Amino acid sequence: MIARELLDTATIPGGGELRLFRRELKGADEFSIMLGRIELMNSRLSGSEEALATLTCERLAVKNPRILVGGYGMGFTLRAALSVLPPQASVEVVELIPAIVQWARGPMAVLSKNGLEDSRVTITAGDVCDVINKADREYDAILLDVDNGPDGLTHEANDRLYNMAGLSAARKALRSNGILAVWSSEGDSKFTSRLHKSSFVVEEKSVPARSNGKGAKHTIWLAKKA
Repeated sequence: MIARELLDTATIPGGGELRLFRRELKGADEFSIMLGRIELMNSRLSGSEEALATLTCERLAVKNPRILVGGYGMGFTLRAALSVLPPQASVEVVELIPAIVQWARGPMAVLSKNGLEDSRVTITAGDVCDVINKADREYDAILLDVDNGPDGLTHEANDRLYNMAGLSAARKALRSNGILAVWSSEGDSKFTSRLHKSSFVVEEKSVPARSNGKGAKHTIWLAKKA
């Protein structure tokens, strides 16, 4: 087994620690971010994070959309969005943990493909829930990948995004026909029900974790503001 190198650690607001690992695999660097024994992210599993962006963007009917991305992760969602969005679109990325952005510009720079330097992108340090709560019909799409699903695994306050109050705030933050897209490692029928009760038109997609279409499947909800 190829040994992993611990590159850095980061404290999660409210408690907990993330660890960034790297190992060389088949001539390339593989990165993983761990919370305890749970692997939150792995650079080999980018397919569903990319789909979060592409499935959303292909459903937008506006010419130059304004998009909010909650959670930078390893940058795959941002990179995929930029690859399909027009030059006059705008993308605001909100990241709770400053070290994540530092890693993106440091050891994980190879993954970002200069996405953070794109003129369409702004980076906001903070809690995406606070940004959503302050917004009023400002976004054409909100893309959330801040946890392993619609619950507060890495940060308990993330529960605020997925309860009825959080979904109401997201609906208020979206423009007409805007889309709330949520990534999860697995399905959650209770969350699907809450989306329906919040007056969203809901699609639930099962998508491959890997870009090559192989391996496990992840879940993406695409909830349109009716």
